[in-house]
Amino acid sequence: MTRPYDAQLGLARLAERVRSRQKDNLPALFALTDPVRTPNPIAFASALAPGTGLVYRHYGAASRVETALALARIADELGLYLFISGDAQLADHVDADGIHWPERMLGQASSRRMRGDTRVFTASVHSAAAAQRARRAGVDALFHSTVFASQSATAGRPHGIFAAAALAQSIQIPVFPLGGVNARTGRRLCGLGFAGFACVGALSEG
Repeated sequence: MTRPYDAQLGLARLAERVRSRQKDNLPALFALTDPVRTPNPIAFASALAPGTGLVYRHYGAASRVETALALARIADELGLYLFISGDAQLADHVDADGIHWPERMLGQASSRRMRGDTRVFTASVHSAAAAQRARRAGVDALFHSTVFASQSATAGRPHGIFAAAALAQSIQIPVFPLGGVNARTGRRLCGLGFAGFACVGALSEG
């Protein structure tokens, strides 16, 4: 039987295979927390492979400060890269490596960059037009969603692998497919110009 850590290490290795020849300073694999699919973000983070980017999406949870501080400690111990989603103040408080911006918050990303925040910014985008807005806002990398059919309650109709690849090959910042990416679908991403990929469900499965 495959252990959770073994599965996650395998996904990390697959993400490195997907990564295009152009190297950057970003992780090849990003793991996103989710209140439904990863109800225990601390346990989720503790099983991740070293070098993974961990995106904490707290959605206003009352325990978000305590959880973020615990995740920062785990990230330091395991060699993870901690990103806080949509909450610059919390990112400041826990000294996160970066901030992840939902598409609706690209204006805040731009304002934060203009005020001199030099951390890594990632953003979720759902169209080529949004990708260009994110680039102009100073975002360093994009999560293009949804690429494959996803179990996420907020996922819409998948855009498909070729639309995502066209974006990756046309924009000057790294693109990570998100949505329905797992050990099976991830193999289809190799050689298409992606910088790796991002997962939720595939990393919470044991």
